Amino acid sequence: MTALLSNLNPEQLEAVTWPHQSALILAGAGSGKTRVLTTRIAYLLQSGHAQPHNILAVTFTNKAAREMVARISALLPVNVRGMWIGTFHGLCHRMLRAHYQDAGLPQAFQILDMADQLAVIKRLLKARQLDDKALPPKQLQWFINHAKEEGLRASQMPADDSFNQLLAECYLAYETICIREGTVDFAELLLRCYELLSRNEILRDHYRNRFQHILVDEFQDTNRLQYKWIKLLAGIDAQQPAAVFAVGDDDQSIYAFRGAYVGNMRALERDFNIAKIIRLEQNYRSQGNILDAANALIANNKGRLGKNLWTAAGQGEPVRVYAAITDMDEAGFIVDEVKALHAEGIALSEIALLYRSNAQSRVLEHSLFNAAISYRVYGGMRFFDRQEVKHALAYLRLMILPDDDHALLRIINFPPRGIGTRTLEKLQDQAKMLDTSLWQTALKTHEKSQSTKGIAGFVNLIQTLQQQCEGQPLPEIIRRVADHSGLIAHYQNKQTESERIENLKELVNAATSFVHEAEDDSLTAFLAHASLEGGEHQADNQQDAVQLMTVHAAKGLEFHTVFISGLEEGLFPHDNSRNEPNGLEEERRLMYVAMTRAQQRLYLSYAESRMLHGQVRMNVPSRFVDEVPEKLLKNLRITHFSGRSYGQYAAEIGYKADTYTDQRRKTTTPTISKLAAKNLGEQGLDIGQQVSHAKFGVGTVINCEGNGSDMRVQVKFNQVGTKWLALAYAKLTPL
Repeated sequence: MTALLSNLNPEQLEAVTWPHQSALILAGAGSGKTRVLTTRIAYLLQSGHAQPHNILAVTFTNKAAREMVARISALLPVNVRGMWIGTFHGLCHRMLRAHYQDAGLPQAFQILDMADQLAVIKRLLKARQLDDKALPPKQLQWFINHAKEEGLRASQMPADDSFNQLLAECYLAYETICIREGTVDFAELLLRCYELLSRNEILRDHYRNRFQHILVDEFQDTNRLQYKWIKLLAGIDAQQPAAVFAVGDDDQSIYAFRGAYVGNMRALERDFNIAKIIRLEQNYRSQGNILDAANALIANNKGRLGKNLWTAAGQGEPVRVYAAITDMDEAGFIVDEVKALHAEGIALSEIALLYRSNAQSRVLEHSLFNAAISYRVYGGMRFFDRQEVKHALAYLRLMILPDDDHALLRIINFPPRGIGTRTLEKLQDQAKMLDTSLWQTALKTHEKSQSTKGIAGFVNLIQTLQQQCEGQPLPEIIRRVADHSGLIAHYQNKQTESERIENLKELVNAATSFVHEAEDDSLTAFLAHASLEGGEHQADNQQDAVQLMTVHAAKGLEFHTVFISGLEEGLFPHDNSRNEPNGLEEERRLMYVAMTRAQQRLYLSYAESRMLHGQVRMNVPSRFVDEVPEKLLKNLRITHFSGRSYGQYAAEIGYKADTYTDQRRKTTTPTISKLAAKNLGEQGLDIGQQVSHAKFGVGTVINCEGNGSDMRVQVKFNQVGTKWLALAYAKLTPL
């Protein structure tokens, strides 16, 4: 026990040895939260306070779950198989798989990843004869997932106008398809599991008695339904509730667009009667000036739980600020600094270029390419998301769950077997008339045919694969499917597709590894594993290359040197943040995350002019640069902005975006000018007019700015809130 606890600082030690009570650990960036979590589990086991089967630990990625298992195994020579460690989706899937009958699911139910779900939605809209303009598929997908994350079924959705009624009807139709085909999406995993535990007292009591310790990583990223699931499982009203050990940082809550609700941290404090918040403030990653800059920035947010990062590593170098003339000048400066750092011995992979929006990477990539510096855009296509792999998985899915229409449609004519669009339409019409799946319809229509072509040939192929693979080991099943389905032969006939063949062979390797690592090595379990893995997007970091990524993608990573580019009002903070509740505070948290990725050197840069939509846009430096105390900064170029007030500079370049006030920069909120209103009228629109947008639906014009091709309008949409849109590209239809 002494060896286990010897290297913890006082706050970490207090958290690890906390008694059997719920706790909220406010863990700052680089403060060793993963170490605290894993050591807490090891402490509970070694001290005898818990057995492995008493522990449930929730992470937000499968990678984090694997890392946690590896660390615990290194700390203690115990068998961790009794513990449940995984993501919300993974744990709920495990529970549903064990109790599929009680959950109202078929035994071999399959998981739809986001791409699969979108394909089902497109099929649904086509069947209802709704085009993309009337209801964009991604908008319906967001609506369904958001409703599920709020714990709402289709029957519970408001239908206060015709559009909401249409959304609710499509949601209901989507539910019907999933029930018929035996599939569940990611949001359904959690909602179905929550409903199961809510109504089944025996199961609920069983898991409450089992899991006496519930540990949650990245608690600030939980959504409302995830928190309700934790409360239900912990049994806060029970005689002996579980001890919830929640580790998170409200200053790093940056996923509101995914449904994350930072208010869950306050709710946990209240609901679980947490008397003391343990703050981990000692940072083991960054040097002092970087932390002081980040602390000063985030202090501008209201309602924080509050903490102040510090380090024993010294102050280090000042934060460098570069004011570029143009975006190309900014990229050129960054490339020159990367060269100098690499010449000093810093590995390229230890240098990160962060930006707010993916579109910003183009100029950076162009400059890196011209300088012959290797780089990687973090977050490329994952293995299980690749086309050829998804084709093979669709064959496997159809073999064990033939009523999966989505899997059937993906491969019925791939590799091509002469099944045309008209033939498929006839099959779908027959299935609709018979109210059955496409597979059952195909069986009835072609059960007596011995043809090797068309739909009959496809039916015979699937039945043959089912027979050949029965009782075979998992790797052999996949090898046979890749070969006999014709996928290997198809790609062998294309000279440029050798990589796809290698990926199909790698799928067999993945199955082999899965058999050695998983408790359940069935095909059903492997397919669920593939769907869960495919839902995450992590990059391969083996090659030495500069890392390019959005700030969102940088969460959880660290680098020797970090460049944060594009620090301009409207870009970072993003324009959209002005129209979202607490949007600016979330943008500031995003900036805080970006700054705290840096270990020894941090660069902030902005361009006075940037090319956007084919036009040169003059910019005002981001307020975030101004919120860092000047004593912590080293300005690398004196700009023509120096010596004048912020208001003077903004007025000179005609900047009319949202303004802000602090001790040094004082401006006023703009109003709609007569000239702007006149320019809007010339475009055939007026303030207060109703318009329709292909993606966002119906809304009302409430503001405008600019003129000609640079004109923007602010529209308050009925479904998605208020948004600023470039009039030249928005394609608004007056109503």
